[in-house]
Amino acid sequence: MSVLLKPVITEKMTAKGESLNQYGFLVDRNANKIQIKTEVEEFYGVQVLSVNTMNYSGKRKQRFTKSGTVSGRTKSTKKAIVTIAEGDSIDFFSNI
Repeated sequence: MSVLLKPVITEKMTAKGESLNQYGFLVDRNANKIQIKTEVEEFYGVQVLSVNTMNYSGKRKQRFTKSGTVSGRTKSTKKAIVTIAEGDSIDFFSNI
C-alpha cells in the first residue's frame, strides 16, 4: 500500500513550493517520516532534505433532519510538508 495518498494543492502550498521548495501531501496515518521521505524520492525523483508531519483529528459534525439529529465525525488525517533540495521541483500537473 502506498504511503502517499494525494498532494495538497492549495494557494498557500503552491506559494510555499515556489518560494521555499516545500510541498504538501496527505499521507497514511501510520506512516513515519522515513517512509514518507523514501516514497517521495522514489516517486518524484527528487532529493528530500526534511519532512514535517501534522496529525489532524476528525471534527464532530451534526445535522438536523426530519427524523432527528444525525451526529458523527469526519476522518482523522495526517499531513506531511516535504522540503526538497534546491534546484529540484515537483510538477503535480505533468501527467494530466
